Amino acid sequence: MAKNKGLGTLAIIGIVAAVILVIIILWVIGAYNGLVQADVNVDNAWAQVETSYQRRADLIPNLVATVQEAVEFEQETQTKIAELRTQVASVKNEIQNAKTPDEMDSAGEKLNGIVENYRGLNINVENYPQLKATTNFLALQDELAGTENRISVERKRYNDAVGVINKKVRFFPTNIIASMFGFEKKEFFEAVEGAETSPEVGELFEE
Repeated sequence: MAKNKGLGTLAIIGIVAAVILVIIILWVIGAYNGLVQADVNVDNAWAQVETSYQRRADLIPNLVATVQEAVEFEQETQTKIAELRTQVASVKNEIQNAKTPDEMDSAGEKLNGIVENYRGLNINVENYPQLKATTNFLALQDELAGTENRISVERKRYNDAVGVINKKVRFFPTNIIASMFGFEKKEFFEAVEGAETSPEVGELFEE
């Protein structure tokens, strides 16, 4: 009788242990999957930031090309526009290869600098009424302004996604799972003055 009672107790302990083990395994799986999802969300948000920066890099030379078609330039201006396109293409490569917010902001600052360098073109839009009436030019103006809003929104979404995974990586007990499987903190975009804002379209043309 005592023997049967002892076996029954062991069976209960075994069942309880098995249940606890299953709960732990399920929790580990859930924590791991949550970390994976958070990590994927960061990657997706980064891709959107990258796309927004690339979009701005595409629009600037397109804008200048539209101006070039609508207005007759002297040879020196034509040369500078060709240089602009080459420099912007180089920055686009930096954007595509950027792995951190700092690198992305650095590329954005270079893009802003390129535009500033070409303020010396001394083109006054007001002197070219045919340019102001060009549909493509006006559309590009709107697109460039809209791109700045997109960059701001996507940077915020990226930082939100980074905040989620960084909490999971640091908070107990998910930090244990994060450490076991190599999940690490991500880098936020910092508020660097001028990095997130492209010069106004009008700044392409010296007043």
